[in-house]
Amino acid sequence: MAAAASSVLFLLLAAFVAGSSAATFTITNNCGFTVWPAGIPVGGGAQLGQGQTWTVNVPPGTSGRFWGRTGCSFNGNSGSCQTGDCAGAFFCTLSGQPATLAEYTIGGSQDFYDISVIDAFNIGMAFSCSTGVGLVCSDPSCPDAYHHPNDMDTHACNGNSNYQITFCP
Repeated sequence: MAAAASSVLFLLLAAFVAGSSAATFTITNNCGFTVWPAGIPVGGGAQLGQGQTWTVNVPPGTSGRFWGRTGCSFNGNSGSCQTGDCAGAFFCTLSGQPATLAEYTIGGSQDFYDISVIDAFNIGMAFSCSTGVGLVCSDPSCPDAYHHPNDMDTHACNGNSNYQITFCP
């Protein structure tokens, strides 16, 4: 009996994962200066000159965030950033501060996303999914962003959607 229950549970989990796929995040720098985007737990870090794009695939069942770092100087994987710094690492493993955050949860049939300036605002950002509302945050008073932990402005998006993050929209 326990083996039959385990088999059913395995089949249900396999069906859930089969119905979910990675979300593609396309991150573009529209700023007139270099931005070093970072992401956790997926992404790590990159360097984008003006007009450049970075693409990151995020697996289903992942919650995380992306942000832009400014005023950075790196020598290999170590250095520092004036904003969005993550303990001096190029490939971030912890969240950077101060930073405007694009936060997400990639689920099964529905994903969730938001912009947060709870910790700080450092760079303008637009964040959208292919089937949801577009969020734009151009300054610290951003009406499309979380300003304190009790904000209730998370947005839903169909599962298996792709996302766009643009710095300096």
